[in-house]
Amino acid sequence: MKSIALSAFLVVAASAATAGEAITYPYEGSYEDATFAVETAIVNKGLVIDYVSHVGDMLNRTGQDVGSDVKIFDEAQIYLFCSAVVSREVMEADPMNIVHCPYNIFVMEREGKVTIGHHDYPDGPMDKVEQLLKSIVNEAQGG
Repeated sequence: MKSIALSAFLVVAASAATAGEAITYPYEGSYEDATFAVETAIVNKGLVIDYVSHVGDMLNRTGQDVGSDVKIFDEAQIYLFCSAVVSREVMEADPMNIVHCPYNIFVMEREGKVTIGHHDYPDGPMDKVEQLLKSIVNEAQGG
C-alpha cells in the first residue's frame, strides 16, 4: 500500500515538473471544508475520483526516515480523476497529451493557509483541461 501511494506521488510530482507552474487559489475556510468541496465539485461534474494521494500524511510520516525534520504541509491531498469527454478531445488533437492524464487537483494547508491548485498545462488543446479544472475549483470555492 505504501509503495502504491509513493508511486502515485512520484507520477504526480514528475507530471508537475514537466507541465510547468501550478495555478493556485486561496481557500477561505478550513482544510476539511476545502477537501469536501473539491471532492463534491469533482463528483458534481459527473467524474469519478480514481485515487486520493495523501501526500501530506506520507511526508509527515516519512520525514525522520529520510533524515529531515522539516514539516512541509500541515495537510495535503491530491485528487486524481479523468474525463472521458475532455480526454478524448485533447488526445484526438494530440495523442501525446496522454502524458497529462489523469488530471488532478490538490488541496494543501501550510502555516494555517489553505490552497487549492492544479497544473498549468501547455497552451492549445490542453486549455480544455484547464477550463475543467478551473470550473471544479470555482465550484469548490462556492462560485
